[in-house]
Amino acid sequence: MSTAVETSQAHAAGEAEIATFYVGNQLMGVNIQQVQEINRHVKVTAVPHALDCVRGVINLRGEVVTVVDLRTILGLEQTEISDQSRNVIVKSRDEKIGLLVDRIADVESIRTEETEPPPANVSGVDGRFFKGIHKLESELLVILDVEEVLSTEGNEP
Repeated sequence: MSTAVETSQAHAAGEAEIATFYVGNQLMGVNIQQVQEINRHVKVTAVPHALDCVRGVINLRGEVVTVVDLRTILGLEQTEISDQSRNVIVKSRDEKIGLLVDRIADVESIRTEETEPPPANVSGVDGRFFKGIHKLESELLVILDVEEVLSTEGNEP
């Protein structure tokens, strides 16, 4: 485990820690500083008349957290809940939001200067949701723009 000094030195050197997960077969991630926790609580309470991307809400230690289906936001079919499904709890605009993902991967340390801008269209998904693409040894890591993903909740077709 790294210390705060090591983490601060890594950020100064142009490195970032990315919490990664799968949406379908695509490896995606967000800066670990945006992640509050990763939660197995995928049984949600439905919210009547909510947007299609809102799966519902959960009670997270007394705090109501909205859970959104990342697949739906990205224009894919709704996530089928499995034993590997998780909520990646992120903080956006002073609110905790759960991003429902298919499964969790690892934390990757990347050099930010090696991250390429996203193509305009990534496998049929709108590229505005992505901050960049990073080449790992065996696959591509798509880095999500959490604020853009969550700001589009009201812009669904």
